[in-house]
Amino acid sequence: MAFSAAGSSSSGPLADINVTPLVDVMLVLLIIFIVTAPMIARPIPVNLPQRTDRAPTVEPPPPIELRVDASNQILWNGQVVAVASLEQRMQEVVQANAGNLPVLRIDTSPEAEYDVMAKVLAAASNTHMDRIAFVR
Repeated sequence: MAFSAAGSSSSGPLADINVTPLVDVMLVLLIIFIVTAPMIARPIPVNLPQRTDRAPTVEPPPPIELRVDASNQILWNGQVVAVASLEQRMQEVVQANAGNLPVLRIDTSPEAEYDVMAKVLAAASNTHMDRIAFVR
């Protein structure tokens, strides 16, 4: 809005409205409407997965209880296992339960050496035992 100067010959305020920005906004909105209207009018086919009433459930095998005691012995479900045969035993479990691995629950004594625990975790990693839980 513009006002007249104090020394001009007109006696009131001069009001001019600039409509150029209004026209620009309206043209942009019109173009957006023209572009999007055909897309809304035609349906777009989308292939969505259908809902199933029941998911197939496979009973997981019983978990493997590993315990590293204070004397650095490894107990596999209560039976003493040598560190050297641990990886072979894990590999047998993986082959027997392909696709449905059991949970490997590891319990360690606070007095156990870290080296034994590192060997247990390395054996689990080498045999791709992904489901590992640390229990106390």
